[in-house]
Amino acid sequence: MRSSLPDLKLLQIFAAVVRHQGFAPAQQELGLSASAISTYMSQLERHLGIVLCHRGRGGFGLTSKGELYHKECLRILGELEGFERYGAALQGELRGTLTIGVLDSTVTDATLPLADVIGVFSKDHPAVYLDLKIQTPHELQVGVLDDRIDVAVGAFASPMNGLVSQALHREQHWLYCSDKHPLFGRKRVPPEVITQQRMVTRGYWSEQELARQGFPEPSATVENMEAQLILVLSGAYIGYLPEHYAEYWVDRNRLRPILPASFGYQAPFSLIYRRGRAREPMVLTFREFVRTSMDG
Repeated sequence: MRSSLPDLKLLQIFAAVVRHQGFAPAQQELGLSASAISTYMSQLERHLGIVLCHRGRGGFGLTSKGELYHKECLRILGELEGFERYGAALQGELRGTLTIGVLDSTVTDATLPLADVIGVFSKDHPAVYLDLKIQTPHELQVGVLDDRIDVAVGAFASPMNGLVSQALHREQHWLYCSDKHPLFGRKRVPPEVITQQRMVTRGYWSEQELARQGFPEPSATVENMEAQLILVLSGAYIGYLPEHYAEYWVDRNRLRPILPASFGYQAPFSLIYRRGRAREPMVLTFREFVRTSMDG
């Protein structure tokens, strides 16, 4: 009787092809030629009796059934990797890949010593392969729910169902303008004047939150902190930045906070992981490293 289960290698190839969005881009990771990858993909599709992806002049894309199968494929591969790590833990050794997600521009945050945590963790567990991803809050949460990310650190204004959150600290943000902005040299600026300035905001912020602070629609949108800093430094926009991230430019008199008594907020940072994975050795150990560093 023919097994209904596909070869594990085929699932791994399929996941890599989707991750790289095509056969040719996946060649380097898989160590296979594009024609060999195509052969393996055809073999998987014949086994399943369905078409998983479109390929050709129109570019790579998953079919509707391919999208469903890909989601289940990632779940299965994640379970197998977790099983492998469990076996290694029984032997007293952490082994496998730990994928960590983090919000951008945290490297200057002394309150969140993530680099130190990773350094000590890697020294104590040299058999663990680390994969560090910098993404938006939404991408981090979806990645954790899909098991593409094991743990993530960031500020999550709207936590998704199925996630467990471990509180870390609160990151101070101020509203900044640069030395090229008309408000930079003014001592007293009324709030109603500030809220009429051209504002740059991050794409994952809600317009409702900006409206609550008195700002109309933003004049520019970015997806990461560095891009926001560039636009604020240009003098054409004002924008919120973390205090630790702006400190370098404040010390050099390139940025200054505008009316801190009225315009500032604290972003609650936390470490998140998928519910049900709390006792997995890799996740548990890294959580403990983070907790110990924050308590110290």
